[in-house]
Parts: sequence; structure tokens; C-alpha cells
Amino acid sequence: MSDLLAFTVGNYRSIRSRRTIHLSAQSIKDEPVENVVESGKVKFLTSAAIYGANSSGKSNFIMAFGLMKSMVIGSVKLNDNDELPYEPFALSKVSINQPTFFEIVYQDGSSRFRYNFSYNKKHILSETLSCYDGRGDEKLLFARDNEGIGIDEKLFPEGNGLEERTNENRLFLSVASQLGGSISRRVLTFFQTGYNVISGLNSYGYSGITETFFHKHAQEAKEALDFFHDLKLGFDSIGTEEREIPNEFLKGLPIADQMRYSKEKQIKVFSSHNVYDDHGAVVDKQWVDFTEWESQGTLKLFELAGPIFDTLKNGQLLVVDELDAKMHPLISQHIIRLFNSRTHNPKHAQLIFSTHDTNLLAAKLLRRDQIWFTEKDSQEDTDLYNMMDIVLPNGSKPRSDANLERNYIRGRYGAVPYLNELMWYEEKKA
Repeated sequence: MSDLLAFTVGNYRSIRSRRTIHLSAQSIKDEPVENVVESGKVKFLTSAAIYGANSSGKSNFIMAFGLMKSMVIGSVKLNDNDELPYEPFALSKVSINQPTFFEIVYQDGSSRFRYNFSYNKKHILSETLSCYDGRGDEKLLFARDNEGIGIDEKLFPEGNGLEERTNENRLFLSVASQLGGSISRRVLTFFQTGYNVISGLNSYGYSGITETFFHKHAQEAKEALDFFHDLKLGFDSIGTEEREIPNEFLKGLPIADQMRYSKEKQIKVFSSHNVYDDHGAVVDKQWVDFTEWESQGTLKLFELAGPIFDTLKNGQLLVVDELDAKMHPLISQHIIRLFNSRTHNPKHAQLIFSTHDTNLLAAKLLRRDQIWFTEKDSQEDTDLYNMMDIVLPNGSKPRSDANLERNYIRGRYGAVPYLNELMWYEEKKA
């Protein structure tokens, strides 16, 4: 169980300058108070929303979470000459040759860690791991730069002697963890299981998680079914059946894959619906093929249910791009309420998501410090800023009792598309 406090990315895709999202709570008295949890003397938020126009960089910021995770986990598998996934900001003659930077700060029980690294196509250029003591003072465990790797032998003894065994394209943290380091293994575990990044636009690949929960009658399946009932999706139960993989599917695969998949089973999902007589009375139940009968929105909700309830059960972080895609606004609100509820989220799991759904602003589900915006400047660099960073023309900050949805749509907070025809119409109407 871990809690994200901050994540930073710089010189990655449309993000030229370093941008940071904070989930530590600010000193404001906004409702709902349930959205703030205290752990290890730190107050943090259980959710955060990112708004912005299309092509403003929201998805790139979400992708940065996933890339940092995959680099830390996969670093030890790299060969000496393997290239790193380097995609710098391409619209500047300076940044195109500068390193990409990632940093994450998180709370793990009573311990807090800061880990960062920078790299180009061939080399890890810097890498730092530090922790905070009981007084909140930061202690450096190791630091890496172009001159080598320096280790605090008392605080990080597991790193002794590993400097020369770390290739230029591998992360020192991953090497130390592979060779049995306890602290490095603890940090690596955060990247392996502490958070997941998924797409709300293409969520089909996650359906297997939900299918397995229902097939094994796991607690997550019961909670997901209660969730579906609350949303009144039309079915009253979900059942599964294990089947052979169809020959039609196997025929299109290479021989090696055919042999592997022929030994496996697939889980088929069914939903139960009421059958009615001519007077509208329920007279029977009918099981139907879930994927053929249910709507695209329901299918997406089923696909996301596995990651959502797995995250809630284990107190993890879930990062979702376009949460509201193919989904009714009330369903998006219900998902956010799960994370902001102390009853449904006792292990204070966290949710970060990008969205275009302005109804969430009107629903008063989020504090001002939970609302973030992305916007590109004149040089197409993505800026990321919090609502509490905004200074209005009169010098004040957005008020908690303001109509946040209306003000956002009218452009008072930025991060909206500039549509010439719409602006001309609004000006003419005024």
C-alpha cells in the first residue's frame, strides 16, 4: 500500500519543460473532506482530474507514467547496445539533444522516497534515490552523474561494489534490486505493483482481469457486480464458462502460437436478464452472450472494473487516459466517488485521470487542488497547472463556491480549444 505525492516529467514528447502533478493536499477547506487522507504525517489526495483541449498533451502526461514504470521494470533486461525509449520534445533545436527526465515521490507506509533519472537514446545520464527521515529531512542514498555513482555506505550498503557492474544504459536501482538489495527491491516493487496505467479509449485488453475475477468468484467480482447494480445497467447477474479456444482463431496464428494456445482455455462471459410476459411481469431469466448483447459503454465499464476494484483492494494508484470515453457522465462520477469514499476505499487507493467531462466540475466531486489543466504555449510546449495556481484578472484565485464548469467552458481557467467560429458567435451574441 503506497501513496503518490508527486510525479514529474520533462523533455518528453510535447512536454518540453519539467512539469509536476502533486497529490499532496493544499491547505484549503474545500469539500468534500473525504478526498483528503493523512498517512505518515502527510495529507494527500485520493484523486486528480486533468482537463485540456485535444492535442494539449494530456495523453503524453499519462503515457509518461507508463514509460517510467516500464523503464524501471525492464532495465535489467537490456543488452549493452540496446537503445532507450527516447522521445524528446522535437520542436526545439535545444531540447532535441537534451535528456528526458522522470521523477516520482511516494509514501510507502511510514517511509517516503524520491527517485529520479534522466537519459538519452544510449545512456542513463543521472539517477538519484533519497528517503526522508522521521523529521522530514531528505537523506541521499545514492546519486549518479557523468562522473559515476556515489553511494551512502551506511544508508545504502546494498549498492557497494555494484557501480562497475552497472551498464551505461541500465538503471542502478534495477541492478541493485536484481542482486538482492532490500531497499532497491522495495522501490522496484512500487513500480511493479504500486501503480498501473491504462487507456479509457482502448480498454479491451483489460477485460481478462475482470473475467478472471468473476470466474474465480473473487471479492473484486462481488464488489464490481454491486457497482453494476447501482448503475442499473439492465442485467442482474454475470456468469462465466471456460471453453476451448476456437479453431478459427488458432488458424490465423503462427504454428508455435497455435501449439501454445491450443492448450489454454478462454473464459466466456454471460449476463442474466429478466424475461417478461405481455403484462410486464417477470416470468423467467435469460442468459445472453455478454459481448454481443451489452452496449459499448457497458463493455468498457466491465473492462475497467477489474483494474478499478483491484486498485481499491490493494491501495494502489490507477492512472487512466480518457476515463469518460464511451461512458455516461453519471458513471464517471460514480467511479470517482468510489475512490473518494472512505467506505469503498479504506486503503486510500488513488486515481489520476484525464477527461473532457465538465459535468464533474459541476458535481462538486473534486476540491480545487484536485483539478489540473494542460495547455500548449506559443511554442507548443505543454504546460500543466493546478486550479490553485490560477490568478484571475482581479488578482484572486478561483473560489470554491464559484461555478467551476461554467467558468472553465468560458475560458477563465484556460486549457480550452480556441474555436474561431464559436468565439465569433459568442462575441456577436454578446
